[in-house]
Amino acid sequence: MAKDSYLVGLIGAGIGPSLSPALHQREADRQGLRHLYRLLDLDVLGRAPEAVGDLVRAARDLGYDGLNITHPCKQLVIGHLDALDPRAEALGAVNTVVFDDGRAVGHNTDVTGFAASFARGLPDAPLERVVQLGAGGAGAAVAHAVLTLGAGRVTVVDALPARAAGLAESLVRHFGPGRAAAATVARLPALLGDADGRGGLVHATPTGMAAHPGLPLPAGLLHPGLWVAEVVYRPLRTELLRVAHARGCAVLPGGGMAVFQAADAFRLFTGREPDAHRMLADFEELVGAERSGSAVG
Repeated sequence: MAKDSYLVGLIGAGIGPSLSPALHQREADRQGLRHLYRLLDLDVLGRAPEAVGDLVRAARDLGYDGLNITHPCKQLVIGHLDALDPRAEALGAVNTVVFDDGRAVGHNTDVTGFAASFARGLPDAPLERVVQLGAGGAGAAVAHAVLTLGAGRVTVVDALPARAAGLAESLVRHFGPGRAAAATVARLPALLGDADGRGGLVHATPTGMAAHPGLPLPAGLLHPGLWVAEVVYRPLRTELLRVAHARGCAVLPGGGMAVFQAADAFRLFTGREPDAHRMLADFEELVGAERSGSAVG
């Protein structure tokens, strides 16, 4: 017999502004479900990212049906799970944990979420040469998504060169020789110049989040021949997107990825089919309410 009540949560740092609770609970209300979504904020709890295993165990013991996992725990959580979905295993990153008969099973809905958002928001964008900033948990997911969408080559740049190299090697194993490479930050000018008219920039670092304001690269490297896709969605219009738009780039905010990955996670938690288009409308309403300063339940 199908359940009609669910308890889920989100583990991450600085997640107070997250719209995930409202997105999940609104869709559940429409489907006649009781869906309680709790925030397990490491900053509020005074816990280090390495405490993610303790929080997963506590949630399982308390009867949670599942958890979403966000920065900085998407890779750290893997060692505390009983099994991984093949996609999450290939990525080495988990953003959704489902408790199934006492087992904690890791999934990744960031891949499908980003792919759906990109196809919707930049349907005709060239993908011959793609430069990606960031090789963490979100970076692994979006790189897989971009290559799945048909990118010719993704070059991964990270402040930690070994992390960029590790992701590039994983991508090559999965997608084949020549499809991915790693590069240093110093090569960004040449890489973005090579992508002019043939591709764009995917940003997958925390820079631009409310707690990490600023630009992840010099503004002068952005030019009209590039598209720019953002993973950060709080704020929805990051400084990177503002500058890129002003310099003539086509841009993709991170909100679409947030909505589509939430819809996929909702399906995993409940076994019910969500209406992603209604969830997009919810997201736009919630963001609009924040801008106007009004409260929307």
